[in-house]
Amino acid sequence: MASNLYSESDDLEEIRQTDEALALQKKAFVKSPYLSAQARLNDLVILKKAILEHQEALVQALSKDFGCRSEDDSKVGDLMPTIMGINYAIKHIKKWMKPSKRHVGILFQPAKAFVMYQPLGVVGIITPWNYPLFLSLGPLTTALAAGNRAMIKMSEFTPATNDVIKSMLSSIFTNDKVAVINGGPDVAAHFSTQPFDHLLFTGSTRVGKIVMAAAAKNLTPVTLELGGKSPTIIDNEINIKDAVSRFILGKTLNAGQTCVAPDYILCPTGRVDELKQAISYQFNKMYPTVANNNDYGAIINDAQLQRLKGWLTDAEEKGAILMPLGKDSEQDCFSAGKIPLTLVNNATDDMLLMQEEIFGPILPIVSYNNIDEAIAYVNDRPRPLALYLCSHNAGLQQQVLEQTHAGGVCLNDAAMHVAQDDMPFGGIGPSGMGHYHGHEGFLTFSKAKAVFKKGKINTASNAFPPYGKLIHKLIYKFFLK
Repeated sequence: MASNLYSESDDLEEIRQTDEALALQKKAFVKSPYLSAQARLNDLVILKKAILEHQEALVQALSKDFGCRSEDDSKVGDLMPTIMGINYAIKHIKKWMKPSKRHVGILFQPAKAFVMYQPLGVVGIITPWNYPLFLSLGPLTTALAAGNRAMIKMSEFTPATNDVIKSMLSSIFTNDKVAVINGGPDVAAHFSTQPFDHLLFTGSTRVGKIVMAAAAKNLTPVTLELGGKSPTIIDNEINIKDAVSRFILGKTLNAGQTCVAPDYILCPTGRVDELKQAISYQFNKMYPTVANNNDYGAIINDAQLQRLKGWLTDAEEKGAILMPLGKDSEQDCFSAGKIPLTLVNNATDDMLLMQEEIFGPILPIVSYNNIDEAIAYVNDRPRPLALYLCSHNAGLQQQVLEQTHAGGVCLNDAAMHVAQDDMPFGGIGPSGMGHYHGHEGFLTFSKAKAVFKKGKINTASNAFPPYGKLIHKLIYKFFLK
């Protein structure tokens, strides 16, 4: 499993490269502040081609960084959404770039009003370790579609993947267009203090606060994609096996190391045992073994593994009943750097795993007596990045949509809203701010510049001072009402 492989001298060099690349990109943007649609399309076409040509190297690097990562998890969670996002942007760039016509009031006629979408300049992207390809090249896609230049700070925990991405991007883009920065926390801290024209950070809420404070010193606008404890509510009327089939892939993909993975289950009282049996059956069907199964991913590094083990111990000491799934012994799984999906019954708020985002294959189950109680449970806690409801009751679906807040919602599915190219992705409150993906990504990385245009006829001069003329009285009569 990977660890921070960057030395102090490595970090100093990455900091130097950060400063150099930013200066180059700022200068280059001034020379070419508005790229044509064709230029932007060319950038995305060569990016897509490079990813497809490097997909085997990327999959191997991801598995190396994680110790074991399913090739299919990498394709489903990293490669496919990246390529799909590029394809969607390619199809819509020309439409997105068209000025948006706006209304002009009769008082200001004859004139035209429109909004043009202008590139911001240099976009900074800080990438986490869990999906290093999608969460670096996804934002890059929308930044390039909007006509910007970009700098990407990769996570120190994915050095093999970083090397492939840096080599790949440097082979198709000059450093004054796209730059990749590696290094550890000191480099990330330096990166977040730079005067970017926009900064996108994906990571924990704790670090997000630090990044936002650093960016504020330059009045750099930020998009924060954070996390939180995303609930899954099980309707009392739904078939439990059906419900499990809707959320279990979202929890087991990448061994639960996904920001939108179901964090805990709200299950009707009296159906908890039925739910546990259904989850166990489905998990064993998907993963007959865990320790030596290449379909089931490892925890990224030993620090994260020990954190999750510690949280399980803490929960058990405080009265939780743990139910590790699978046929392998826990020790065999731990030796392979893995944790089987572990159900936690009798979870309470004083347990560590109920206080912070789990980010791993641990699934607490909380019982509720009625749907109002379940909604209140969600609303009493920080607003999550995602919320999932397993129910075929249209009335209940609407109730949950109207009475809860979350960055995004899936009805009878989990996590797959992230892969929808025509929907914004972003959190709310502690789970983030701002949106990207698709058209919203284009808008995030563009300045919507209002333009008011007058022609040769200038009627405004009729209302010039001195005031008190008939024209002024008529204007006030018709427009001050």
